[in-house]
Amino acid sequence: MITEMTKSTPRRRPRAPKIVINADDLAHIEALAEGAIERNPALADRLMDEIGRARIVKPARMPSNVVAIGSTVTYRDETTGAERTVTLTYPEDADIAQQRVSLVTPIGVALLGLAEGAVFHWDTRAGQRKTLSVIRVEAPSSGD
Repeated sequence: MITEMTKSTPRRRPRAPKIVINADDLAHIEALAEGAIERNPALADRLMDEIGRARIVKPARMPSNVVAIGSTVTYRDETTGAERTVTLTYPEDADIAQQRVSLVTPIGVALLGLAEGAVFHWDTRAGQRKTLSVIRVEAPSSGD
């Protein structure tokens, strides 16, 4: 009986942190997810999952410490201790040389809607699982 229990014990997946999405960005984000279905179905599914579990809020109620399109976020890789600061953008505004990361990338999907202090898991394009912590979020300026 004990061997049966050890064989069938499933591994628990880490619980995903709560996320918040600005209602003004929702239609554009959904369109990007739908457009990615042919090119990158796994990423499109992940983005749709994130939208499905998000709390959608009006722009005036969007917390300033939550990653939104145009936010600048500093996060730490908990394995290496390395910190990185990027700005989350739509694909047409992305420029990795300027640390402007597209929403339609694995890290972009992972960051969307997270608050300062959130710890999350991210699967790199190389299939590595990373644990990252959001250290600081700067809200987009009104010009973005």
